[in-house]
Amino acid sequence: MFSKNKKAPSLDVEQHELLENAQIRIKQKKRLYTHFVIFLIGSVFLILVNKILKYGEEYNWFIWGITFWAFLFVIHIFNVFFTQKFMGKDWERLQREKLVSKQKKRILEIQKEIETEFPTHNINKKKE
Repeated sequence: MFSKNKKAPSLDVEQHELLENAQIRIKQKKRLYTHFVIFLIGSVFLILVNKILKYGEEYNWFIWGITFWAFLFVIHIFNVFFTQKFMGKDWERLQREKLVSKQKKRILEIQKEIETEFPTHNINKKKE
């Protein structure tokens, strides 16, 4: 019960990455839903200010405000549901792997150039 040799639950790297990705997606969706609720409340507020409080009564300016805000909300939706699928964690991992492989290839090329110009068996020989 109070043993020091308790096994701590361990997650391998892949499970940890999946968990982190899920948490990030949950935060993104939660922010989107919050944005939607604020959009609805803000739209009602703009209509109330224009129609009930009669601020700028001669013109229905609230339509432009709501339209602009709806456009921003659509961009937010697009970012959460579409952009993240195409440029999400998998895309980042693939790009990182491509860059690392290019760097390793370039390092091998440079090492070959150095070995051809300065062979190691000539460096260790003593001058006679």
